[in-house]
Amino acid sequence: MQRSSETIGTIAAALAKAQAQLVNPEKSLTGTIRSDMTGEAERSFRYAPLSSGLDIVRKTLSQHEIATVQTTSIDDTAGIVRLGTVLAHASGEWIASEWPVCAISETAVPHRMGAALTYARRYALFTLVGIAGEDDLDAPDLIAPMTPSQRSEEPPIRKTKGRPNGGPAHSGQAPPELRRRGSNLTRPLDPDASAALRDQLLAGVDDLKSPEQAATWGVQALAAKNTLLPADAERIESAFQVRLSKLASEAAAGSSQAQHRDKKRRRARVDKTVLTLATPRRIRDRDHVKSVAKQPCLVCGRRPADAHHLRFAQSPSLGRKVSDEFTVPLCRGHHREVHRCGDESGWWKSAGIDPSATARTLWLKTHPLPSAIGAGQPKLRNEPNLTGQPQ
Repeated sequence: MQRSSETIGTIAAALAKAQAQLVNPEKSLTGTIRSDMTGEAERSFRYAPLSSGLDIVRKTLSQHEIATVQTTSIDDTAGIVRLGTVLAHASGEWIASEWPVCAISETAVPHRMGAALTYARRYALFTLVGIAGEDDLDAPDLIAPMTPSQRSEEPPIRKTKGRPNGGPAHSGQAPPELRRRGSNLTRPLDPDASAALRDQLLAGVDDLKSPEQAATWGVQALAAKNTLLPADAERIESAFQVRLSKLASEAAAGSSQAQHRDKKRRRARVDKTVLTLATPRRIRDRDHVKSVAKQPCLVCGRRPADAHHLRFAQSPSLGRKVSDEFTVPLCRGHHREVHRCGDESGWWKSAGIDPSATARTLWLKTHPLPSAIGAGQPKLRNEPNLTGQPQ
C-alpha cells in the first residue's frame, strides 16, 4: 500500500532527477529453484544483494536531499509483520509503502524472520525507487503456458536451509500465477507497441505547463516508461528533461518580470512625507537591524539579542512595523515579555529605561548626520527630519 504527504511536488521533482542517475545493482548472487516434479530441471536466476542496492540508492538519493527509512511493525489484526519503507525529502514531503514480511509466529525463529526481512527490504526499496535487482523469469511461463488442470496440480516449492536471503521461498521468484499476471507490466513491449506508447508519452510531455505539473506527471508515467524499449525510454527521458528545464526558465523569467513591475510601482508611489499632513516614513534598513542585534540586551546586557521595534514610536499601520530607526536590542526572554504585555510604553517605564534615546543613538551610529545639518542652514517647513516625523 502506497502513502504520501499531502503534496509531493518537491520530492517528485527530486526523485525524477535521481532516477536519471540510478542504475540497477550488479546481480552477483545466484538462487536456485528445485522442483519436486520428476523430469523437470532446476531453474537458476541471478539477483543483487540488498547491500549493493543500498549503496547505489543512498549515494544517489542523498545528492538530491532524499533519505530512505525502513521500519517494521506488527499487525495483530492480520497476524503478520509489516515493513514500512519511506522516502523523505528535506522539504518535509514523503512517499511511503508497506510490505508484508512474515507471520507473527515466525518471530520465534529469528533466522527465518531475518531472511524474510532481507527479502522484503530489497523488494520494497528497489520497487519504490524504480530499479531492478534480479533476472526476469517471466518468459518461460509465457512460452509454455500451463493448462488449468496442470496449474492446479503444481506442487509447492520445497524450502531448504542455508540459501541466501531465505532460500527458494524468498529468492525473489513469485508464484507462476502472479508472474503471468504481472508479466505485461515488467516485460518490454514489442517495437510497434513501444513506439505507440512513446508517442503518447511525448504528447503528455508537450502538454506540461508548470514544474509542479511536470513533477507529478513524471511519477505517474514512470511505470509506463519502464515498459518501453531502451531507445524509446531514453527519448522520453531526454524530452522530459528539456521540457522541465524550459518550464523552470519560464518560471524564473516570470518571477523576474514580476519583481521589475513591483520596482516600477514602488518608484511611482507618492512620497507622502512631503505633503502638508505628512505620513511618517517607515524606513527599512537590513544592515542597521543586524547592527542593533549585535548589541547587548538593553535590560539585562545578555547576548545574543534581537532587534526589537518600538511599537509606540509611530502611529499603528495595518500589517506594518514601525521604521527600522526605532529598534533597540533585547534578549529573547525580554523580547517575548515586551510583546506579551499590553502596554509597551508602561513596560519600559517600569524598567526605568528610555528606549527612544537608545534607538536614536544607535541610528546615528549607522546613519550619521550630514555636515550641512546644524550649520545654520534653514529647512523647509514640510521637509521631514531623519526620524520620519513631520516638522
